[in-house]
Amino acid sequence: MTNLEIIKSTYEGGSSEQNGKNTALALAPDARWTEAAGFPYAGTYIGFEAVKKNVFDRLASEWIDYKLTIEDYIADGDQVAAYGTYSGVNKKTGKPFTARVTHIWKLHNKKVIAFEQFVDSKSVTDAME
Repeated sequence: MTNLEIIKSTYEGGSSEQNGKNTALALAPDARWTEAAGFPYAGTYIGFEAVKKNVFDRLASEWIDYKLTIEDYIADGDQVAAYGTYSGVNKKTGKPFTARVTHIWKLHNKKVIAFEQFVDSKSVTDAME
């Protein structure tokens, strides 16, 4: 698989469960995953289990129909960017949101070594209040 195909598999696996499995396979054991400052799950997490606990599990438990609709990808060597729009409804408040987002992935030897999120967090945090 190319680096672009590896990253696409984390978004286009056919189901959230499959995307999670593909992400777990794609990440190096010590991969650094950074959620943007100001985002509800902000921070840097090391390895898939930390990402699952601090990001994926919370997204699943705090939102209805939380999703990322990918608009396109940009690939250059060991870096891939994916950009699009997050959307969902907060379970606690019932408020919907949409937010523009870009993910930057860095790979080495076909494994993700770093992920960084850039997102317009205001609409997400507003939906939670």
